[in-house]
Amino acid sequence: MTTPFIKHVAATRFTPPRIGAKHVPRTDLLAQLHLMQHAVLALVTGSAGYGKTTLLAQWRQACVKAGADVAWLTLTAEEKGYADFCATLVASLRRVGLCAETDFPIDDASTSAMDAAIAAIVESALDWPKELYLFVDDYHYVEAPLAHRLVQKLLDQAPGNLHVVIASRVAPPLSLSRLRMMNQIVELDSAELPFSLAETRAFIDENLGAGRLDADAAGLIHELTSGWPSCIQLIVIMLKNRPDTLATLRDLVWRSSDLQTWLSEEVMADLPAQLASFAEVMSIFRRFNAPLARAVTGDPQAADLLKRMEDENLLVSRVDSDDRLAWYCLHPLFGEYLATRLVARDDAAVKELHLRASRWFAEHGYLAEAVRHASTGGDVEFAATVIERAEPTAWSLEYLSPMLHLLEQLPEATLFRHQRLLFIACLTIALTTRPDKASAWLAHLQSGALPDDPELAACVPMIHAAIAFQHDDTQRMVELLEPMRDVIVENRFLRYFFVAELCVSYAGTGRYADVTRLLDLRPIPSTDRDDEMALVVEAAHVAAILAEGDAREAERLGTPLLARSVKAVGRHSISSNICASVLVDAYYELDRIDDARETIANRRGLLQSSGPDLTIRASLCRARLDCLQVSADVALTFLEQQTAHLRDHQQPRPVAYMLAEQIRILLQKNRHARAAQLDVLLDELAQAHRDDRGIRAEIAAIGALAHARVLRAAQPEAALASLRDAHARASALGRRRLAALADFLLAATLVDLELIAQARDSFLQAIGTGTRFGLVRTFIDEGATAATLLNRAVEEAWIDGAAHDYVVGLLDRFPRELDKDGSGGVSRRAVGRKGDSALTPRELEILALVAQAMSNKRIALALNITLETVKWNLRNVFAKLGVSSRYDAMLWARKNGLIE
Repeated sequence: MTTPFIKHVAATRFTPPRIGAKHVPRTDLLAQLHLMQHAVLALVTGSAGYGKTTLLAQWRQACVKAGADVAWLTLTAEEKGYADFCATLVASLRRVGLCAETDFPIDDASTSAMDAAIAAIVESALDWPKELYLFVDDYHYVEAPLAHRLVQKLLDQAPGNLHVVIASRVAPPLSLSRLRMMNQIVELDSAELPFSLAETRAFIDENLGAGRLDADAAGLIHELTSGWPSCIQLIVIMLKNRPDTLATLRDLVWRSSDLQTWLSEEVMADLPAQLASFAEVMSIFRRFNAPLARAVTGDPQAADLLKRMEDENLLVSRVDSDDRLAWYCLHPLFGEYLATRLVARDDAAVKELHLRASRWFAEHGYLAEAVRHASTGGDVEFAATVIERAEPTAWSLEYLSPMLHLLEQLPEATLFRHQRLLFIACLTIALTTRPDKASAWLAHLQSGALPDDPELAACVPMIHAAIAFQHDDTQRMVELLEPMRDVIVENRFLRYFFVAELCVSYAGTGRYADVTRLLDLRPIPSTDRDDEMALVVEAAHVAAILAEGDAREAERLGTPLLARSVKAVGRHSISSNICASVLVDAYYELDRIDDARETIANRRGLLQSSGPDLTIRASLCRARLDCLQVSADVALTFLEQQTAHLRDHQQPRPVAYMLAEQIRILLQKNRHARAAQLDVLLDELAQAHRDDRGIRAEIAAIGALAHARVLRAAQPEAALASLRDAHARASALGRRRLAALADFLLAATLVDLELIAQARDSFLQAIGTGTRFGLVRTFIDEGATAATLLNRAVEEAWIDGAAHDYVVGLLDRFPRELDKDGSGGVSRRAVGRKGDSALTPRELEILALVAQAMSNKRIALALNITLETVKWNLRNVFAKLGVSSRYDAMLWARKNGLIE
């Protein structure tokens, strides 16, 4: 029997789904698929909901635009057999005119019939005048071995103009080694399909409206979903229907009936019972491997089941590890869904699983996991014993979270019986913003109570220093730690902990040369570079560099350090958070607004539950970014909330910074009365700490500078005295940025008093520091005051050479007109500036690609220009539009109809 069809097939099966107007172009993935013009096969594999079909539809659109002919086939469960598959495959080819006059023996499964069919397709393709693409979506429905064999033969014999594109939830049983060896295949898998953070933001903006969600909310959505496109779409729908749910987004997503239903129908419905049950058990782990799975489930087939989960892209991915074992983790939302199912099945059995897991982890030296699972399973005595008996080499910051969980359950009487455990508990509590409790416990931990561990006894001052750190008393830290400089500490964790503490204390007291000397004497060997406590030491070093004022060097060292820390120990680790807080400050200072916003996005812990320095840096940058990108009122509201929170936690130095920043913004908004009220509060705080030493000496300096701002208009002479006080205090602490700002405001005030020679001297001091350290926002955040002073310096030739270029560069960063609040914006300098001309065609082209969430590197590749050319054009765009970031430029261009 020969026939072109054996059944009626809906026409929609031969056309891709319509690409919605609010889709996100998968630019990076499309660039990889573009390589397919030289390949036979593109294979896209990934879990349900990862956008495979949408990606193929976008690629089909690009192929059609390039002049190729495209055949499309969407498979269903009805095509699992050979005959049905062949019928729909032939039908799809005939819709583009291929093999139009050839009859295929559909029911004949012989080798000769298959060879004849392949020959007919190949010959027809050879005669085809264009590039020809065959798209096959949902290939995972194909089960018949003969169907796979047919596709294999087609790939092996395909002419150069025939390209096959396959999308599947599982890797098809095809032999692809030859294609890989000949570079004739393009492969994309679950690791590459999730949205990037930029794509997540672009999707949210397209569907909710640009600017409806801030960077923190977009970052939270991206973190919750790990870039899972279908889940992001679900969240967007939920937010459209219930915008007020954003505050409880995390719980809302996990409890969403829509998500639960989708996972049940699309992921779990077709799984064998054994595999579904196995996946549920794996949900109790943050990471798991085959031996662990076998020990906990008691299933000898655990390794095979785990391999099947991976092969079928069951929302599981490999975790980077130094172990030889392959470790895996579940997508967090899928894991939560499975855990809910598991607990509903038998809560008591779940506790038993945790206890089995704790034993396995303890026996294999994974102590943090052992403690976590023992605590969750209710065996706090075993958890305490694990920590008590741990080898010092196994100590890690990973202990913090499971230790806190354990301490919530462990009776204090039990804790006090385990002196070694008590040492770690005191250190843990001291590091997690609960210094008073740590002090109370320390009374039970006397040096004499550790006779069997003299090293721990010698390290008790480190706990006192950690408590002093939380109290913002770096002078006390120095007094506690300096006598230990020559003590040999074998415990690697405590050794690096000591170095980090001493770095922080030296930097807090302005002893930057001692920080450098300390790290020269105690270098970190290459074997320890990825140890988290060693990463904390490096982050403390970068923080010290920024504290001195060198934003450029802090950025140079901090950017690769953050990437290394995230890769080694995770985005929310202590070392990553310290480094992120430094980089946010450095990026903002260097006017890299997009980088600053992206770095701080969804790091709320930095604002609420970190050490004083981290909180100050993150809070100030958050407020300043809000001021630039949202409004001054939003920034002020945030600062008021932070001030109240920090007062409750008795943190005078962070409170001083929050008040000073409010005063700066209020004065720029001409709200002098409220600024004066806050100045009274800040002055009282400054007077109370006027004689403080160490890092708390900043309070008086900050207070004096803010007081000068308030006095400047009506009492300029008094303002001068206050600024000189601020400068002297900042200089004594080695705070170069603060001293430069005091010099800058001194110059502006002296100009007001017509003391031009003195003004010029102060200005040169400020600009000298700014030129050396790359300071930008320190000066331009002064708004009209800064613009006026900088313009005068240029027009009256106060400066020349590099300093002149630096000042002109500062002027180029000012907006063209007042901002939306009517505050802080200034007119640009007319002399020597770029004109306010319209954007060039090239600039518009680049801006349109920015709107597609393309990186600078990808834009350069797309337009065949250099990366530096892209950056140069973007700088011109920012200057012409009077904005500071890619995002703001995109919004402006869309609002004015320059791009879609």
